[in-house]
Amino acid sequence: MSALTEIRIAPSILAADFARLGEQVDEVLAAGARVIHVDVMDGQFVPPITMGPNVVAAMRERASAVGAAIDVHLMIDAPERQIADFAAAGADNITFHLEATVHAHRLVQAIREQGCRAGVAINPGTSPDALAELAGDVDLILCMTVNPGWGGQRFIDGSPAKVAALRELAAMGASSTGPTIEVDGGIDSETVGGCLESGATLFVAGSAIFGAADPAGAYRALAEAVGEPSP
Repeated sequence: MSALTEIRIAPSILAADFARLGEQVDEVLAAGARVIHVDVMDGQFVPPITMGPNVVAAMRERASAVGAAIDVHLMIDAPERQIADFAAAGADNITFHLEATVHAHRLVQAIREQGCRAGVAINPGTSPDALAELAGDVDLILCMTVNPGWGGQRFIDGSPAKVAALRELAAMGASSTGPTIEVDGGIDSETVGGCLESGATLFVAGSAIFGAADPAGAYRALAEAVGEPSP
């Protein structure tokens, strides 16, 4: 599986209208989106309960038709129990929270064995230094720019500095490019620029896209703001 080396906006379906989910996913894919973000919550690691592998499976054909990746973000306890199911459903990237497991290296290996890119996420209260032993072993580092659990939250102002620290940490790994730095939470036209300048290249946007009257247009505006290449 190829690396995620291009700048991308990843629409988050957490903010979509679930009565029109297929239609709205089709809209942003037609507009050029090549990463779709799926937030999985279990009511334990974070209070809400959202979606499972069946949602990933339902989107797989749509995403594959245009060469888009499905980016699964597990905000769950014991993520090792769910890796195989999400991989089988069609996930391309599977990201777990460092705070949710004591066997992070083993989990990275398990994700890779399923043929997926492996990512690790950290909450706003977790220092980038906590990833010192793992940054060189993952494909993605996801920096939460809000506290996880709900869409539509306000972006944490100190996040770009944290992204820069993660970018520096990632550059110390064995790979020439290092892992992709992904940001998630409160990403919109006002906040995306600071994260881009700090070294992020994958930007999760939910409410800014699906909360807009024209999700496809909102996606295109954000994509233009970060210089996302045309599909």
